[in-house]
Parts: sequence; structure tokens; C-alpha cells
Amino acid sequence: MPKKGSEYAAARPDAVSQRIRARITKAKARFHANDNIAAFIKEGELDELQAEVQEKLRGVLESLVIDTDSDHNTQDTARRVAKMFIKEVFHGRYQPMPAVTEFPNIERLNELMIVGPITVRSACSHHLCPIIGKVWVGIMPNEHSNLIGLSKYVRLIEWVMSRPQIQEEAVTQVADLLQERLQPDGLAIVMEADHFCMHWRGVKDVDAKMTNSVMRGAFLKDATLRREFLALMHR
Repeated sequence: MPKKGSEYAAARPDAVSQRIRARITKAKARFHANDNIAAFIKEGELDELQAEVQEKLRGVLESLVIDTDSDHNTQDTARRVAKMFIKEVFHGRYQPMPAVTEFPNIERLNELMIVGPITVRSACSHHLCPIIGKVWVGIMPNEHSNLIGLSKYVRLIEWVMSRPQIQEEAVTQVADLLQERLQPDGLAIVMEADHFCMHWRGVKDVDAKMTNSVMRGAFLKDATLRREFLALMHR
């Protein structure tokens, strides 16, 4: 039977993925698909990891009975896909959180703020098919809240979404991150997305979208505030 997961890694103790895995295991940390593991990756290891992924992807193409030797379209596919996974679409797993400068709420702002729609791109961790959608953020600050620049919302959300995700968990991760950074009285996150694991395969329904939300603090307790946010969100 083919080896899987940790069994394969144990057979290749020299592999960079195994070294990284050993550090994570020693720290008793989690490394699910939508976790960030940047703290366990040393300088230069991302290039090694990309090369390892490239080698394994070449094996996948061979198992799909694709002649990568003479097919000019797929001769460099393993390298391209490995680079895409490590450096681009899943970089939120391997890169530390982007720098975010926080400012005190000098003017004691305490009115509803809405940021969005922010375009987000991710991939379903079940099939690695694209998830493309929009995110809206509602904040009810208080005099002790931190404020961040508008572009920083985009950077933080993109960092969370650039991992294999399940939409319900992604929205919660975004809410946890923003709650920790901003410490507002209320926080609302809404995400609406197309899932290509439904468009491209399975039922092949191209019209269905998924919308979900996380409401915290004032947005959870105050129905009027929640309605105001949801009404303004789509304007």
C-alpha cells in the first residue's frame, strides 16, 4: 500500500518538510491546512520546501499518465505549481503576519465603521479548488480601541485567506485576528463567496454562493446596530 502522511515523511528523514514537521511536533503546535507555521521555518527553507513539493508534483503528473518529457505544455508544470502553492496562493501558511501599525483612538470615535467589499481569494481545503469572494468588516470602536489604516484590513484578511480554507473557519480566523488587534466594542464580519468545488465538479452549480457571518460584542447584542451594518454593507 502507498505510504501516507507521517509514514512517508519518516521514510525521508532528510526532507525539509520532515524537519519543519519535527519542530512543530516538538512544540506541540497545530499545523492544520489553515494554520500559519512561519515560526517553525528557518531562513532558506522555503526554497527547499518548494523544490520538495516540485519533486512530488512531478510524481503526481506521472501517475496521471502525462508525458511531461515530450509535452511542451507540462514540462515545467511541477515547478510552476510548487511556486504557486508555496509563494503565492498559500503564502499565508508560510509567511509571518504583515506588519500593522496601530494608532490610539485620540478622537474617541464611537460610531459604526464599515470596510469593504474586500476581494478575497482562497482554496477549499477539501479539493484545493478556488474560493473567490468578498468580505465586509464592521467595527464599533471605543475610546480604548486601536485603529489601523484601511489597507491593513486588506493585508491582514488576505494573509488569513491565503491558505487552504473552509469558509466558516476563515471568517472566524479573521474575526479573532481583528478582535485581538483592535479591541473594539463590536465586530462584524460577513463573507460571500463562489466555491469552485461546486462550480467545477460535483453538482456543477455555477450560481450558488455561500454567505456567512460572525457577530461579536455590540453587533451580537444590538439588533438595530446589526441591521444598520447589514443595510449599509450592500450600498
